[in-house]
Amino acid sequence: MMQTEMAAPNSSSPSPSTLLSAYQRGVAILQAADVVNADNEAFWLLEAGLGVSRLRVYADPNARVGPADWARTESLFRRRASREPLQYIVGTQAFRGRDFLVNPSVLIPRPETELIIEEVLASRFSTIDCHMVDMGTGSGCLAVSLALDCPGATVSATDCSAPALQVAGENAQRHGVADRIRFFQGECLAPLAAGAFAGKVSVIVSNPPYIPADQCDRLPPEVRAFEPLPALDGGPNGLAFYDRLLAESPSLLHPGGILVMEMGMHQSEDVRRRAGEAFTVKTIRRDQAGIDRVICLERTSSTWTV
Repeated sequence: MMQTEMAAPNSSSPSPSTLLSAYQRGVAILQAADVVNADNEAFWLLEAGLGVSRLRVYADPNARVGPADWARTESLFRRRASREPLQYIVGTQAFRGRDFLVNPSVLIPRPETELIIEEVLASRFSTIDCHMVDMGTGSGCLAVSLALDCPGATVSATDCSAPALQVAGENAQRHGVADRIRFFQGECLAPLAAGAFAGKVSVIVSNPPYIPADQCDRLPPEVRAFEPLPALDGGPNGLAFYDRLLAESPSLLHPGGILVMEMGMHQSEDVRRRAGEAFTVKTIRRDQAGIDRVICLERTSSTWTV
């Protein structure tokens, strides 16, 4: 581990002149702001600001850093010190090993959301020609992953936010699947309610807003101050969007189709009870913390076969 300066720098401190001193200064800025992973994040911010890798810092610590280059890079460290998420600063977040563009218009993809894709890949629909829907697409990480990992699938993705759909569209282009995804603006599944999709959808996925409204102010500062509130606030009990999805999806799913949703802590039983006669519970997947995180519901009927 590299030695770092522990004293918090101030604006009158001389500019660091080498890669090592720039790294040390960056770590000090982040530590003073109580950023937990300061050592690693300093390397990522140096790469974003100076275009140098961690390996380069280790291999050539005395390489020169000009004042203008440091000023540009320091601004990134100061943004992170304000608790702006690292992902918004560098502009990307990895999801299933692929980089997705992100900005404050969209929720930052989380590792546990990958369980949704794993559940779809475990279904019979992953290898056949079928239509899939992503409700509340945000960055498009789910819609794009479905298109990439299920070669026979076409995907419709909805979101109420035009700026979010812009990001999702850019990610579809970035990953070469824009011709297999259609984006629709509107609440929940309402944009697909017209008859064209009725009974023709095999898979609906969603990471809906599920934080109870009165808990949003207690979220970490990176989340509550920077990520879009509509993508977090699930109403008074956190279950508002589950109620909508469970009400609106049966008319779109053909019998045997599946609805796969991410859930918050302690919401598994509530979602189970709400499933009603239109669905049977197929599986519930737990995340690495042992929390019931993803539920797969099957549209009831014994008449449909692949």
